[in-house]
Amino acid sequence: MRAATPLGAAWLAILLLAGCVGARHEPPRASQGREIAAIAASLVGARYQFGGADGAGFDCSGLALYVHERVGLAIPRTAAGQERAAHAVPIAQLAPGDLVFFHMRAHSVDHVGIYAGEGRFIHAPRAGAAVGYADLRSGFYARHLASAGRFWGAAAATR
Repeated sequence: MRAATPLGAAWLAILLLAGCVGARHEPPRASQGREIAAIAASLVGARYQFGGADGAGFDCSGLALYVHERVGLAIPRTAAGQERAAHAVPIAQLAPGDLVFFHMRAHSVDHVGIYAGEGRFIHAPRAGAAVGYADLRSGFYARHLASAGRFWGAAAATR
């Protein structure tokens, strides 16, 4: 067996370090979901505005539209349209940045939020209430949860 030369040992060390450094970085698409959730979190406290989809205020689907546009993804304008177009995600596999859809007053989807992780989502709930967090695990929203979907990551790559 041949002993490693100092130059060979240096290259080996460089390759090993490059592998370690590279392993810490996520593929760009994998981080899009977290970026979507972070943008939504930055808007907590923004005012509700029916039909709003910009800095002046948001309704639920306008908030989802706005944050997706910030990461370069075009999605439909309405909650029902967003649900139809999204790549379906099982509730048990929700990741930050996924959309969660609700049946609030109708038999069809009429509300949407952005999953933030740990059972919470961010949404523009109604007139008089600012963009904020709500709990998906129990209570009102758990009872009205219809489905979940995704536009980022592998779902975005297949569009």
